[in-house]
Amino acid sequence: MQINVTKAQQFLAAGAVEALAPQVKAAQEALENGTCPGNDFLGWLHLPSSITPEFIAEINATAKVLQENCEAVVVAGIGGSYLGARMVIDSLSSSFGWLRPSNMPRILFAGNNIGEDYLSELIDYLKGVKFGVINISKSGTTTETAITFRLLKKMCEDQRGKEEAKKVIVAVTDAKKGAARTTADKEGYKSFIIPDNVGGRFSVLTPVGLLPIAVAGFDIAALVKGAQDMEKECDINAPAEKNPAAVYAAVRNAIYQSGKKIEILCNYQPKLHNFGEWWKQLYGESEGKDGKGIFPAAVDLTTDLHSMGQWIQDGERTIFETVISVEKPNTTLCVPSDEENLDGLNFLAGKRIDEVNKMAELGTQLAHVDGGVPNMKVSIEKLDEYNLGQLIYFFEKACGISGLLLEVNPFNQPGVEAYKKNMFALLNKPGYEAESAAILRKG
Repeated sequence: MQINVTKAQQFLAAGAVEALAPQVKAAQEALENGTCPGNDFLGWLHLPSSITPEFIAEINATAKVLQENCEAVVVAGIGGSYLGARMVIDSLSSSFGWLRPSNMPRILFAGNNIGEDYLSELIDYLKGVKFGVINISKSGTTTETAITFRLLKKMCEDQRGKEEAKKVIVAVTDAKKGAARTTADKEGYKSFIIPDNVGGRFSVLTPVGLLPIAVAGFDIAALVKGAQDMEKECDINAPAEKNPAAVYAAVRNAIYQSGKKIEILCNYQPKLHNFGEWWKQLYGESEGKDGKGIFPAAVDLTTDLHSMGQWIQDGERTIFETVISVEKPNTTLCVPSDEENLDGLNFLAGKRIDEVNKMAELGTQLAHVDGGVPNMKVSIEKLDEYNLGQLIYFFEKACGISGLLLEVNPFNQPGVEAYKKNMFALLNKPGYEAESAAILRKG
C-alpha cells in the first residue's frame, strides 16, 4: 500500500504539515501508552499481531459447520457489528450476488434497520431455505438487532427444531454479561467474544467480522496478515514520513485547519462501495463530536461523476478527496472493435477496460485539483484479502491519530444515544417516563 499526498499539500501553506509533527508524535505516544481519552477502547491497536493461527482455526471450524448446514446465513448486527464484514465480503465477492463462491451459503444482513417491509421480505425469502444466524451484539438489547434476532430465532427453531437450530445459531457477544450472553449460555449456542476494549467500528478483525467473512468462503488468515504487516508499517518507531497512517492523519488535519470541512472518499471499483460505508462510520463516529470533525462522504466513480461530479468540480470549495486506487484488476477484458463504429469508440479497440478506467481516474483527479479540490491517493496492488487487511488497519490507526489531533475522544459515541432516548420514550419503555413527559411538552 502507498499513499501520495502531493496534490493535497500544494493547497497548504509551506510547512503546514510539518508543523503538526509534534502533535502527531504526541498522539501516537498517547495511543501506545494508553494515556489518551477513551484509553479503555484501545484493544484494536495491536489486535492484528495478537491473532494466533489457533484462533483463526477455531473461527474457520465454526464457519465450516455453518457452510455445511446452511444455504444462507443471516448476520444480525448494526453499525460496526455488520459494516466491516459486509465491506470485506462485498469487496471480494462477485458484483452479482448469485455468483458467490461455489458451495458457500449466501450471506444476508439484517438487524441494521427497523423496516417492516425489509424484515417481512427477509422472512419470506427464508421460507424453505435452510438458514443459520450469526447474532452480533455486545448487550443483546440493541433495538434493531434484538427485534431481528427474535424473529430469526423463532423461525429457525420452527424450521429445524430447537436442537438442530443450536448448531446453526452463533452468538458473538460479551464474555460475561448482557442478554445475548445469557441467551447463548441458556440455549447452548457456540459463541465468540467481543473484546471489552474494542469498539464496534474497530471490530472487523475480531470474530464480529472474521466469522461472517470466513463463512462467505474468504481467507481470513490473509486478511489478518495484511493487517499485521500494516501494523508494523505504522509502528510508533517508524519515521513519521514513512508511516502512512501518520502522514494521512497529519495532511487531512492540516487541510481541515485550512478551511476544508468535508472529506470525500472516492473509489473507481464498484465492489468498494461498502468500503466507503465502513469508512464513513469509522471517521464520522470517531471524530464528529464537541462541535468538531471533518464530515465524511463517499462516492463511487465514475458513476457518481454523472451526479455528484458537478458539485465536486464547481461547488463550494469546502471539500477535499481521498482516492482509493486499485493498481491491478483480477480479470482481463478488452474493448472490442466494431466495424460500423457508430459510437466512435474504435480508438479504444484492443485496450483493456482497466486502462480506460485508470485514465478516467487520472483525468478526474487532475480536473478536481484544477477546480480547487485537494487530493490524496491511497494505492493498493489488487483487491484481495491481504490488501484489504492493510487498508483496514491503515485507516483505523490513522483515525485514532486524527481524532486526537482534533482533541476529541475518538473512541466514544455519546451522540448516538440521543435518538434512542426519544424512541424509547415515545414507545413507553419502562424507565423512560420522564423523557416521555418532556417530549409531550415539546409537542
